[in-house]
Amino acid sequence: MVGVIDYDAGNVKSVMKAVERLGGNPVLTSDVKVLDGCSSLILPGVGSFGKAVQNLKAGELDRYIKKAVSEGRLLLGICLGMQMLFDRSYEDGECDGLGLIGGEVVRFGKENDASWDESNKIPHMGWNQLVKNREDRIADGVADGEYAYFVHSYYAVPKNWEDVVYYADYSVRVPGVVRRDNVIGMQFHPEKSSDTGMRLLRNFLKEGEEIAD
Repeated sequence: MVGVIDYDAGNVKSVMKAVERLGGNPVLTSDVKVLDGCSSLILPGVGSFGKAVQNLKAGELDRYIKKAVSEGRLLLGICLGMQMLFDRSYEDGECDGLGLIGGEVVRFGKENDASWDESNKIPHMGWNQLVKNREDRIADGVADGEYAYFVHSYYAVPKNWEDVVYYADYSVRVPGVVRRDNVIGMQFHPEKSSDTGMRLLRNFLKEGEEIAD
């Protein structure tokens, strides 16, 4: 099974359906006993960083996620779920994340990057090309320059750019796929990113099964 972590994150049906189409068996749950039986975990996310972290902590799912990762389980954070993998965000004032990948999450704008082009719209919404930063097995079968579907107003600024597998250019470099060991994040929605997104999800599911075996 693939555990989709339920913390009242909103729209998760599309993620569940995508996993099913790829032959996976997703289960949406906040029950750690059920999650313990899953080969890999997905942390979805739509909405506000502060509220999402609050919901995770209310169910002690933040502790569970860190424990599962420390034990070698494969974790994928999607959209807001990816942002929560980092140390902190400034979306709701300064708010701590899970600290699984070094860096912080900031709003698009010149206050955070002098190269920001004021003509760009916020949120960053729509199709954008993925630029490969380094090789990783999560990228198997995905060529440099393929497109993914983004919807976000905040973006990650990693401490170490070696954690970035793909980024998108939106007058600033926007990490699109990040990875540190068994922790993976996708800022865009792979389930809404056509064949490219499905290949990335397939790679994730395959690796999770191999780790579980």
